[in-house]
Amino acid sequence: MSFTVRAGLRLVANAVIVAAFGVAAHAQGKNDVDPEYAKLSKLPNPYHLVTGWPTLPANLNDGKYVPHGHWGEVIRVHMAPDGNIWVLHRCFSNQPVSMASCFDRGDANPPLLEFTPAGKLIKGIGVGLLAYPHGFDVDKDGNLYVSDINNHPTILGVAAKNAAGVTLGQDVLKISPDGKVLMTLGKEGVGGPGTDTFDEPSGVAVGPDGAIYVTDGHGGYDDQFNNARVMKFSRDGKFIKTWGKRGPAPGDFQGPHDIFVGGSKGWVYVVDRGNKRIQVFDQDGKLITIWKQFGTPNSVFVDKDDNIFVGSGASGGKSAVNDRGIVVGNAITGEPKYFIPDPGDLTKMIDTGSSASGIAEDAEGNIYAADVGENNLRKYTKSK
Repeated sequence: MSFTVRAGLRLVANAVIVAAFGVAAHAQGKNDVDPEYAKLSKLPNPYHLVTGWPTLPANLNDGKYVPHGHWGEVIRVHMAPDGNIWVLHRCFSNQPVSMASCFDRGDANPPLLEFTPAGKLIKGIGVGLLAYPHGFDVDKDGNLYVSDINNHPTILGVAAKNAAGVTLGQDVLKISPDGKVLMTLGKEGVGGPGTDTFDEPSGVAVGPDGAIYVTDGHGGYDDQFNNARVMKFSRDGKFIKTWGKRGPAPGDFQGPHDIFVGGSKGWVYVVDRGNKRIQVFDQDGKLITIWKQFGTPNSVFVDKDDNIFVGSGASGGKSAVNDRGIVVGNAITGEPKYFIPDPGDLTKMIDTGSSASGIAEDAEGNIYAADVGENNLRKYTKSK
C-alpha cells in the first residue's frame, strides 16, 4: 500500500473512531473552538519567540521537496548532556502530505542534526538508517534513541530497503553521537504484536536508570497488529514488560503518540492522543492519574522543576483559526499555568493537525518546539 493510500485510509479511519467516541468534529471553515480549550488559550504567556534561530546552511539540503536552506517536517527535539540541541526531522521532506519520508534522500539530508545553543550547525548523522522517523530521546551519555514507524515495503513506488537489502522501519535504534548504531529494538522491517516486535513505534523515552520505554501503535486506528501499548526494556534492550491495549478505558490507548519519563517523581507521561488525554504511570505501569485538561495532546515534556509542557490543539486542524499551542502546567497536579500560542499561518501549512510535535527545555529555561505543520523549529525564551 502506498503512503498516499495509507494516509487516505487513516483519515477515513480517524473519522470513524471520532464518531464512535461521540466527539463532535469541528467543520473546516468554522471558527468554533472547544470552550474548555478556549479557557487555556486565555492563560498568560510569559514566553516570546526567538526569531532567526537556528541557522540552516543553504547547502544542507538538495532542494528536492523544500527550498534550499529551509526545514522540511521537524518531528522532535531534545537536549544533549553538553547543552547542544539535537533535532530529528524528516530529511528536508514534506511530501507526500503528512507522510514525508527520509527514504532515499541522500547524504545532503541527514535526519539528525546537532546545533550549538547559539544555533550553529555542528553536524548531521543518520543517513540511510531511517525511513519515517518519529520518536526521539537522548540519554545521559549523549546517545540518541530514534523510532521508525515505516510499515510498508515500498515508498513512492521504490523498495524501502537499506544497503543490506533489509526493509527499513518498525524499530527503535540506539545511535551514538557520531552516527554508529549501538543497538536495535524490534525487528527491522518486521511488524508484530509480540515482545520483540512493534507496529509503528511512535515514541521513545529513557528513564533515569537507563530503562527504555516505547509507545507502540502510532496509527491507533489502522495498525495491522492492533498494537496500542507501552513497552519497557532494560538499558541493554531486554524486554521487561508491557501495558495497555486499544480502547478508551483507563490505562488503555488510542494512538499513543509521545512519551516522557522524568520530573521529581520519575513518572511516565504518555500522550494518548486518540483519547484526548495524558495518562500518567509509575515506572512499573501502575496508573497514577488521567488528565483531560490539555485539549488534544500531541507531545509531552517534563522538566526538573515539575513543569509539564504539552503540544496541543482543540480541533485537530479542523478549524479555520489556529487553536494550537503549548500548554504549560504542573507535572504533579496537572494544573495548567501558561499557554504559548502557535504563531503559524494555517493557510500555509501542509499538516494543520499538529502543534509542537516535540518539545524540549534547556538549562536556562528556553523552550524548543519541533513543528511538523509549518516546517520549522521554534525557540522561546521566558520574558523577564
